[in-house]
Amino acid sequence: MASSVVQQSFAIRALSSRTLIHRSVSSSRCGAYRSVVVLNSSSWHGIERRGLPRKQPQVLAQSTLSSPFLGEASSLYLSRQSPAYPSGRRTFSTARATAETEYPSSTKSPSEGTVSGNENNGAAEGKQEIVRKEYPSGEMVFEEIEGFGRFMQSVRMFFAWPWQKFKKGSVLTMNLSGALQEQLGSSFANTVSLTQVCQNLRKAAHDPRVVGLFLKIEPLGCGWGKIQELRRHIEYFKKSGKYTIAYVETGGEKEYMLASACNELYVPPGAYLSLRGLSVSGSFLGGVLEKVGVEPQVQRIGKYKSAGDQLARKDMSPENREMLTALLDDLYTGFVEATAAARGKEKAEVEALINEGVYEMEALKAGGWITDIKYADEIEEDLKKRTGGKEDKVLAVDYRRYSRVKEKTLGLTGRDRIAVIRAAGGISRGKGGRTGSGIGSDALIQQLRRVRDNKRIKAVILRIDSPGGDALASDLMWRELQMVAKEKPVIASMVDVAASGGYYMAMGTDTIVAEDLTITGSIGVVTGKFSLAELYKRAGFSKEIISRGKFAELNADNRSFTEEEEDYFAKSAMHAYKTFRDKAALSRKMSIEQLEEVAQGRVWTGKQALEKGLVDVLGGFSQALAIAKERAGIPLNQNVTLIEFSRQTPSLGALLSSGVGGSAQLESLASLVEVGREKLLSSAPQYKMEAFELGDSGLGAREMGSDLEEGAGALLALLPEFLEDVTNSRE
Repeated sequence: MASSVVQQSFAIRALSSRTLIHRSVSSSRCGAYRSVVVLNSSSWHGIERRGLPRKQPQVLAQSTLSSPFLGEASSLYLSRQSPAYPSGRRTFSTARATAETEYPSSTKSPSEGTVSGNENNGAAEGKQEIVRKEYPSGEMVFEEIEGFGRFMQSVRMFFAWPWQKFKKGSVLTMNLSGALQEQLGSSFANTVSLTQVCQNLRKAAHDPRVVGLFLKIEPLGCGWGKIQELRRHIEYFKKSGKYTIAYVETGGEKEYMLASACNELYVPPGAYLSLRGLSVSGSFLGGVLEKVGVEPQVQRIGKYKSAGDQLARKDMSPENREMLTALLDDLYTGFVEATAAARGKEKAEVEALINEGVYEMEALKAGGWITDIKYADEIEEDLKKRTGGKEDKVLAVDYRRYSRVKEKTLGLTGRDRIAVIRAAGGISRGKGGRTGSGIGSDALIQQLRRVRDNKRIKAVILRIDSPGGDALASDLMWRELQMVAKEKPVIASMVDVAASGGYYMAMGTDTIVAEDLTITGSIGVVTGKFSLAELYKRAGFSKEIISRGKFAELNADNRSFTEEEEDYFAKSAMHAYKTFRDKAALSRKMSIEQLEEVAQGRVWTGKQALEKGLVDVLGGFSQALAIAKERAGIPLNQNVTLIEFSRQTPSLGALLSSGVGGSAQLESLASLVEVGREKLLSSAPQYKMEAFELGDSGLGAREMGSDLEEGAGALLALLPEFLEDVTNSRE
């Protein structure tokens, strides 16, 4: 048989039988015809075809099967592959059978599981076949800009705005500390943005005016996923042949893991560099609350759902201990492997260093763990020589100034556009925090609709850095993501955390990308309230409620639940959990039983989640971008223009601290703006999807104390709207 003949097989999983039927189809056409769909002739409309063109595929061949469990006449269609989605493997299900579609594709990520069922659901039993999905590697490949491209780059730099210019031979200096927020900051922001740091590193690699990189790394409050993203961009910068220097005065494993990506790593003689290993801990208030007369009534669905444990328990549950131990093992292994690779050591040597508890910098230097011991002024003297400037001055461009240099100026953009939406923080209903500290469902949905309606945007990358939050808000955003995915490719890229409600959002996308050390999963629900009856009694305080309706006093804090209320409470929480679980099963093409095995509120690292089938591929933003390009039909080596839809708007406090003017009293007013706005939220019952903590003391927000307070809060809430309009007009 000619080499162009394609052998394809399909498997029908009938819902009313445990029998698997296999049949092969041969086609003399190669590549373009790789899709086999099996369905009952009456159920074509029921096929879940999320992410594919909405028209019915062209029928190239048809045959009829007879089966007592498929119906009288079921048809086999050989259909033309959709050109918009050239890679990956998708499984689409109907009410009567499962159709498996295979596309040609290029990095493999296997996932396997067991399909199980019973007489009630009729699911097929047996081992699920190993599905191998192929994706572009996503590796950041450095290509020197030469010839006409270099000429045009010089022309654009010559005509650039004055604030984008600086002297040739400069070193890019950046101080990295704190949380490293995901969203791009405003011009007034004093915080450091992970996104901006990565953009600066990519620009500087191609900027002929920049000769090197100097990073001062201070204690970091971010997760391991961001460390991996930063290391990836430092490695990209190093490919340009320019030097990289890291300087650390105080830090631990995260700071060292980041600094070790640089060619040179310096510390002062008395540096506090603690490399003693990793640990996790849990604090529990159950005993404390019991003594003061507070009864937390927490309803959690999922045995691993640890949110609320700190309120209701006095110790760590066995399930929580199991989960945290597995997480710790992965994080520890990730640190050891990354450090060994960066310093040219064996993993055993890294573990020996940790177990020795080295605290003398001389010992670290002798072991090759740092380059040398130097003070900051000594490094500055060295940089004066490297930059070729005057003897008394270092030619340097700092983070804030270099952030003003546009990628377009350096020739790093293209004609095709890909939207980037950044969802960072806790999830809530409404517009969310004005300072980029949370995800408001209304605001994100508005961004998604703008992307969907913009015909120039070819694909969407959703960056998720969220531990979860409100269940309804998560579901509304999931729905909107599905709507966008019907029009254009949507790729989820997880950062530090994409758990619970954060994972719920990711389920609405075509492909989920996670870092090895991303924290994700936590498919579960938690909700609860405090009963303060005993506390009120001890304090001599009394409270009476008059109500109509059996469950009108569900939120009452002056008593515990009645049996009927507790049953209602538990059933409503279970309903929220099943909704989450069933949608996750549909999204990941798993049976309910399979999904239950990896759900139950359990949190996974990205590496573990890949093995369990909860994510599709490991990598960072570059991996997500490569997949988005491929799905949109854009050549992988072609630059694109990234359109940011989630740029942070400045708070009043940021404006004041940036020198716009004001006083401490006005800065306090900025805080009241946010407080006033939050207090106007609805007090309706809500369910939480959070990974690690309850986050809410009850089912609803507190009511305001007086009409005067409410009016003042509404007035203050208008100020951020005004500032946002001013900022948008400036841009």
